Amino acid sequence: MTAPSLLADIGGTNTRVALARAGKVIHGSVRHYPNSEFAALEPVLRRYLEETGTGTPEAACLAMAGPVRDGVGTLTNLDWTLDASTLAHATGAGTVTLLNDLQAQGHALGHLAAEALFPVIAGPPPRIQATQLVIGIGTGFNAAPVFDTAAGRFVPPSESGHVALPTRDDRDMRLARFLEQAHGFAAVEDALSGRGLVALHDFVCREAGTPEAATLKGKQIMAAVAEGDALCREAARLFARLLGAVAGDLALTQLPFGGIFLIGGVARAMAPYLAEMGFVESLRDKGRFSGFMEQFAVTVVSDDDAALTGMALHLKAMLELR
Repeated sequence: MTAPSLLADIGGTNTRVALARAGKVIHGSVRHYPNSEFAALEPVLRRYLEETGTGTPEAACLAMAGPVRDGVGTLTNLDWTLDASTLAHATGAGTVTLLNDLQAQGHALGHLAAEALFPVIAGPPPRIQATQLVIGIGTGFNAAPVFDTAAGRFVPPSESGHVALPTRDDRDMRLARFLEQAHGFAAVEDALSGRGLVALHDFVCREAGTPEAATLKGKQIMAAVAEGDALCREAARLFARLLGAVAGDLALTQLPFGGIFLIGGVARAMAPYLAEMGFVESLRDKGRFSGFMEQFAVTVVSDDDAALTGMALHLKAMLELR
């Protein structure tokens, strides 16, 4: 039996590492590591290999939350730079491939358990080879289209979280100016991410004349939403509306008749509230194309390790082509 392959999903907060064989994640092999405890990725991978008693992996597939070019990438929300050749030396793997994390998520679509899929907008079964769209909302924000072609699945890289946040009214403009104070530009990720939810709550509190109330973290805000806190629920409504607008724009750009899939910790936390808080109406609020927007189903993926499944499948396809 050949040696297993090594998988690592590197987010802004945590890194998930696992082993795979024949396109499947090996049961019980997934471990999570807080990035704050490490200065770089290489020590994370070495610790995993030591802890699990794994020898030299046949290959390695790494997915990172940031842009990748020519085998090199820097994480957007973490001061780590990854290089495929350096990682090959650190792991001993003969083949190393480096992906954007949304690319890995895209490769997982269609291979996830039904119980991991939470429908927000139901739709008909997708046509064969229909384009899909995966949107990641966690420490950061990103989106990528997913194409099934005669040559296999193709998921192009993207950095959609850093485009301008859409504005429709005076309140949106005030929000944009508020967000610009941090980076000089109001990007989608500044509102639609973990820190974005905190920023929206801060904005809502200031608009209400109670800036001293803006002391909560993301998980605390969501807990307060469940308890009915007015300001936290208003922040969540603003989040849902903005997410709908952005998802609608992306849907018109990519025409994902195969469905839109929301992934990531913040997406999962918001899932029970999206429909009631205006997400659907905002997604479809596209003027004369509002009726056209009814064709796009939206599903939240609850599997936190879905990217590992996508990497295993991508790596299997790569090795078969060697």
